[in-house]
Amino acid sequence: MSKKYQVVGIGNSVVDVLSHVEDSFLAENGITKGVMTLIDLDRAADLYAKTGPSTEISGGSAANTIAGLASLGAKTAYVGKVKDDQLGHIFAHDLRAQGADFDTPLAPADHPAETGRCMVMVSADHERSMNTYLGVSEFLTPDDIDVAQMADADWIYLEGYRFDGPDSHAAFAKAIEACKGAGGKVSLTLSDPFCVERHRDAFREMIRNDVDLLFCNEHELCAMYETDDLTIALRLAAAEIETVACTVGAKGAYVWTGGEEFHAEATAVHIEDVTGAGDLFASGFFYGVITNRDPLTCGRMGNVAAGEIISHIGARPEADLKVLFEQENLLQNR
Repeated sequence: MSKKYQVVGIGNSVVDVLSHVEDSFLAENGITKGVMTLIDLDRAADLYAKTGPSTEISGGSAANTIAGLASLGAKTAYVGKVKDDQLGHIFAHDLRAQGADFDTPLAPADHPAETGRCMVMVSADHERSMNTYLGVSEFLTPDDIDVAQMADADWIYLEGYRFDGPDSHAAFAKAIEACKGAGGKVSLTLSDPFCVERHRDAFREMIRNDVDLLFCNEHELCAMYETDDLTIALRLAAAEIETVACTVGAKGAYVWTGGEEFHAEATAVHIEDVTGAGDLFASGFFYGVITNRDPLTCGRMGNVAAGEIISHIGARPEADLKVLFEQENLLQNR
């Protein structure tokens, strides 16, 4: 009997505030280029006041992936904490409007933290530097995990960033046990090299014991296996995980599965903002997985979805991804 959900994501729930800045702005404000830095509410307010015109779009890494999958017609749900405030309601509305279920209990309006937000600074070279106030998203607990929902999922998709929280590991463990106990599978995205540095031991244990599909980029994977050689990192990962999907920027992506390596070429597009590229790569790749495509086609679908996202501001699809897949003759491949 088929399950209600093809993919259920668990991660940070934030609203992205995107601004174009010069490298000098990053330097003057002590922002490390190209990575995600955790900040407090005062720092978020200070950066917001200093930036120029901004675009506010619901985000969060795993939430972006789930939104992309939902836009493709996949049966999805998302678990992440927001507050009963304006940004929290915007986040919930945007995700549900894509077709995903979102039923995580709201933190009460009198909670001392606010709904999370990510100040995304987009440089002239299209690189993004993220400054994230997690807010109530940090307080996801095992009580927020619906065991029945996890058991009714073919896959759960865990966001590495969500490891930054007091009860996140326990929440993930509860979700994994429920999903795997009902015959489901587990995927993990490493999220960021600094995130890997903070949680390497916990990630490695999860990878060895529970992860069936790993999403990462070359920098994250090399950080995980503490090597500068991507080939070595890929081989080490492939020895522990059924499938590894590793993006390599303009060179596309490598997929290792079943002892075989596949290289999916990148899609040539105009780059406006690379925010969410990895998130939507996961959307496209996952769509290939749940529709029984071969590994190379899964990788190419991931690249096409990522290409759509980097062609505009924001990490939620603006074009019909299925149409783009059809244009690349990807829906005929099984």
